This record gives sequence, C-alpha cells and structure tokens, in this order.
Amino acid sequence: MRLCVAMAVLFLVVGVFPGCSQAPDELGLGYSGAVHAGNVRLLVDETWTDGQGVRHVCQEIFDAVFEMVDQAEEFILVDFFLLNDFFYEPGPGLRPLSQELAERLVAKRKACPEVAIVFITDPINTVYGSIPSPLFEAMEQAGVRVVWTDLDALRDSNPVWSKPWRLLAKPWGTGPGNAVANPMGEGRISMRSLLKLLNFKANHRKVVATEKSLLVASANPHSASSAHWNVALRVDGAGSALALESESAILDFSGGKVGTAVPAVRGALGEHALPNNLELLTERRIKEKVLALLGGAEAGARIDLAMFYLADRDVLRALAAAQGRGCRIRAILDPNKDAFGRTRNGMPNRQSADFLARAGTPLRWADTHGEQFHAKMLYVEQPGGSATLLLGSCNFTRRNLDNLNAECDLAYAAPASEANMVRAREVFDRWWSNPGGRTYTTEYATYADPSRHRRLRAWLMERTGLCTF
Repeated sequence: MRLCVAMAVLFLVVGVFPGCSQAPDELGLGYSGAVHAGNVRLLVDETWTDGQGVRHVCQEIFDAVFEMVDQAEEFILVDFFLLNDFFYEPGPGLRPLSQELAERLVAKRKACPEVAIVFITDPINTVYGSIPSPLFEAMEQAGVRVVWTDLDALRDSNPVWSKPWRLLAKPWGTGPGNAVANPMGEGRISMRSLLKLLNFKANHRKVVATEKSLLVASANPHSASSAHWNVALRVDGAGSALALESESAILDFSGGKVGTAVPAVRGALGEHALPNNLELLTERRIKEKVLALLGGAEAGARIDLAMFYLADRDVLRALAAAQGRGCRIRAILDPNKDAFGRTRNGMPNRQSADFLARAGTPLRWADTHGEQFHAKMLYVEQPGGSATLLLGSCNFTRRNLDNLNAECDLAYAAPASEANMVRAREVFDRWWSNPGGRTYTTEYATYADPSRHRRLRAWLMERTGLCTF
C-alpha cells in the first residue's frame, strides 16, 4: 500500500511541475551519420586475476589517444565525461590518466600552437562549480578551448527531482562552498552544487577526433577508473567529420563553436565510392540500432553482449525474443558491486540478469576486484557471415538510450572473417572461458538475485529516474 501511495505521489509531481521544454531534435541530439571506413581497429582494456589472486591490467585505449594527439596537425576535438583525480590513489594497475591527458594536450599546444584544441566536458569535474580543477585550468592557460556542457538544456532524466529543482533551486545558481562533504572525493561543496548533482544529468560521451583519426570509447581519462575494463574503436582516415557534426550540437547549446576545422573535414564526406560500413550514432539513434540488430538477428545468429549497466525494458524484451527465435546469446555483465571503494547494491544488472536467465540466456559476471566492467559492446553475427560491432559510451538503460544523457557509439559492419570481428569474438570468448589460469568472469549463480521486491524497486528507480543508472 505504501509503495502504491509513493508511486502515485511521484507521478503526480512529474505531471504538475513544468520541466525542460526543448526537444532533443531542437538541440541536435539523436544524430546518425555513415561513411565507409577502411582502417578500423578494436582496442581493449581488460583486467584479470591470476592463480594467486593478483590483479593484472592490460590497456590499449589511451595509448592510442595519446598517439592521435601527437599525430594531429590541424585540430584535436575531445569530449570526455570524466577528467579529474577524485577517488584516485596510486596502486597496482592504476595510472594517473587525467593528468596524463591534460599534460599531453598542454604539451601539444606549446609544441604546435597552430593546432586548435577543443575539450568538451561535463561540469561534474568541478562538482558543478564547487571545486576548481587544476587540470582544466592548466589546459585553458595553455590555449585549450574548454567547453562546459550546459546540462540544463538536456531533458530531465530525473523529473521527480528536476522539475521542482528548476523552480526552487536553479535560480540560486551554483558555486563554491563548504556546506556538505564532496560526494565525488575530498573537500566540501556548496549545497547548491549538491542540489544540481541530484538531477543526474550528464554529457557521457567519450570521443576523440582529429583531422586524421576518430576514436569512440567506453573509457574515460579518469585516474580512479584506469583499471576498468573498456573497449573502443579507432578509425583512421574516415569518420572525423561525423564526430564534428554530432559534437557541434553540444557546442551550440553550450556556447562553443567547432571553428574552422569543420568545413575542412566535411569536404571529405561523399568521396568514398565504397558502401558505408561505419555509423556514428548518438542518444536515441543508438537504441534504434540496438533494437534493429536484435530484431533482425536470424535463428542461429551469434549475439554477445558485454555491458556495464543493462536495464532498458525494450532491449531486454528484444534479447528475450531473439533467444526465443533460436539466436545464440551470451551476456557478460558487471555485478554492480564496486564504485570507487564503495559497495553498491547490484542494481540494475542483477535484476535484468534474472529476467534474461528466466528467458534461457547464458550469463556470466565480470569478476571485479574494485574496478568496474565498464565495457558497453554488442556483437551480432548472422548465420550468413555478416557481422556488426556496436560500442561506445552508451549503457543500455533509459537514461542512456532515450535522449536524456548525451551519448555516442560507433556501429561497424564487416564480414565475420574481418580482423576486428575475429578479435571481438576472441576477446569475448576469453572473458567467458577464463583460459590460461586467468580469471575474468564468474558463473551466474555468484550474484544471482531472484528477489521480486528488488526487481520492482530497480524498475521503479529506472522509470522515475531516481537513480544513477
């Protein structure tokens, strides 16, 4: 009875208070563009434990990012959600990625001042104006153009909170203060900044583009996240124009501009005579692609899913339907138990996994030890030999898929025999089977949670937005 009353009050609040009225299309979100790419490389960061329980980390993504920075001759455009030292403590398998990237960009500006550098990011890196960022200050002093995403322009993913917040708290702004402890790390922040944080909005993208290359990843240059499992696609010689077009939306509503680099790269569009095999997708277009891939999977198709957060009901139903059609589905999920030294309650993945397990889907959990299984990757291989690899920043949740957060993925289509498709299968198989004395994953029973109460709670949290996933 109490739950019913609470739900009624929540939905009443959502209906009564006004919210953000600007549609995603008006903001330029929900972008899709396609091009032919002939030089694509799958990059993987992975963590495992050996027979003695020692953690090992193997990383490729940010070494590629740094190489792209060094090779750029005209411009560098980056869009990263997290770049800060919050929660970071040096230790085995960890590296100060935030400092490394910031120093790399500063050095690039000093060595090549003719190279324009634009860094789009999320205001969470200053806890919404409460804590100065020496890393961003150093970049700005070196001439890097820093653009802080205007999160107020995004739709309210937590309308129960955001709608009254707009009326009662937003007029007071944000800024430094010491009213409450910083939930992101050391120090204290203002109450105004904490109230803004509870909107749970984000520019969650992870994109690097130069005139030569494009990289889209699930990884942040975040020091405390440097042992996380992640995946990325690097594309040389194509795709940068798509990234600039999609990023121009963030720049436009956040008061920035791409600059002269846009027309220089856009001129290369349409020059490829070969059919398009690479799509850059943002926000809702990612969901449409996911549902199309799952809905179009024929009996016998191989579907491998590696996901940090899985909760979207449409995606779950599409997976169950594909399972019912005879597709060979496997899923590796993060157990949602680790968050920078804090213990989480397993939501939403354990509840989503229970749904899939009841549909007959084989599942395993990443065997994490403080780090997170942060990959967001879907591989679909048809019986005829064609395959599609989809990856990027986007978790499969309402907040990530329904034009709420800013997200970016790449979908790469090629024959199953193509090198990146072979590697995608090999990586997933390695994580699944734990070969050579390495432990990557554990069996489903380890974190299985059939509780109906928690399943309802996870559903309610996602539908109302009263959660961080």
